[in-house]
Parts: sequence; structure tokens; C-alpha cells
Amino acid sequence: MRKRTVETSAELTAQEALIARLARDGLSNPEIGARLFLSARTVKYHLGKVFTKLDISSRAQLDQVLPGDPATARPR
Repeated sequence: MRKRTVETSAELTAQEALIARLARDGLSNPEIGARLFLSARTVKYHLGKVFTKLDISSRAQLDQVLPGDPATARPR
């Protein structure tokens, strides 16, 4: 585990980035949890950290701050 420094404390971890991309692509917390074998409550916790680090307040804003990634897009 890497130690968090002032420089890295605002960077998303790999888990946070993945959860943020899945939320941006429209998956609900339970759907994200099922994909990643996490509880919906754990997903909510990670999204809270993502919102703080990215200085946003809603899922709708994730589209503005994260680039698109077809690999994580919700299957239609």
C-alpha cells in the first residue's frame, strides 16, 4: 500500500476511478457493487471520497470531470 502524501491525497485510487467511471456510465450503487463484489454501501463510501477529491457534488458532474471510456460503458 502506498503512503498518501499531500501531492497524492487528491488523486483517485484505482478503485475510486473505476467506481467513478461506472457511476458516470449510469450504473447504480448496487449494480456497481455486483460487478466489483462490493456492497452498495462500500460503493457509496468510495463515491463520497471521489466527490470530495474531484470537488463535485453529484453523479451528473462525473461526466464533466472524467473522460469517456467505452470499456466500462453499461451494456445495452
